[in-house]
Amino acid sequence: MKPLIVYCYDAYCGWCYGFSPVIKKAFENLRDQIDFEVLSGGMIPADSPVPIEKMAGYIAGAYKNVEELTGIQFGEDYLWHINNPDLSDWVMSSEKPAIALSVFKEYYPADAVLFAADLQYALHYEGRDLCDDEAYRHLLHKYNIDADEFYSKLKSEEYKEKAYYDMALCKQLQVTGFPAVLMQVSDGKFYLIARGYTSFEDLTQRIANVLAEQTSTD
Repeated sequence: MKPLIVYCYDAYCGWCYGFSPVIKKAFENLRDQIDFEVLSGGMIPADSPVPIEKMAGYIAGAYKNVEELTGIQFGEDYLWHINNPDLSDWVMSSEKPAIALSVFKEYYPADAVLFAADLQYALHYEGRDLCDDEAYRHLLHKYNIDADEFYSKLKSEEYKEKAYYDMALCKQLQVTGFPAVLMQVSDGKFYLIARGYTSFEDLTQRIANVLAEQTSTD
C-alpha cells in the first residue's frame, strides 16, 4: 500500500493554525509519494457551543504563544473578536467547518490539507465566522465549486454524518489533542509522528524514519 499520512485537526484550534504551513509544505513536497487524509476532530461539540466571551481571555494569551513558537500571525479582524468579546456575536462550534471539509473531500479528496489550511486562515487571519454559511463562499470561487450544490450538501444529513464519522475516527486513533499527525504504512499499523506543534524539519525526519523502517522490514 502507498504510505498514508492522517492529519487530525480542528478548524478552531489555534495551534493547528500555527501548524498549517508545516503540514501544507509537507503535503506539497511529498504528495507524489504519500497520500494525505484530513480528519476533523470536533474540538468544540455542537451540543456545547462556546460563546467567544468564554474563550477570549484564554485565547488572548495563547495566541501570542502560537505566534512566538510558529512565526504565524493572527489577523486584526480575528483579534478584534478576542479583544472585544462583549461586542462579538461569535458562538464557536466545530460542526459546520467539519461538514464543509467533508463536502470538499467529495470534490477534491487529495487536496483536503489545502482546504483545511484555508479554513484556518479564513478564521484566524481574516476573521470569518466559520459557523456562518457565508464564511465559505470565497473558497468556492477559489476551488471552482458550485455554490448552490455546496450549500445544499452543507445542510444535508449525509455530509453531517461523514463529518461525525471523521470525528469518531480521531477518537478511534486515540487522538486527544490537536494537531496530531499519524502515518500508516501497513494495514492497521499507525505511527504517531506529531502531537502538538512540530517543526517541518522534525516532521519530515520522522516521516523518513518511518519509511526507512518499513523498507528494512519488507
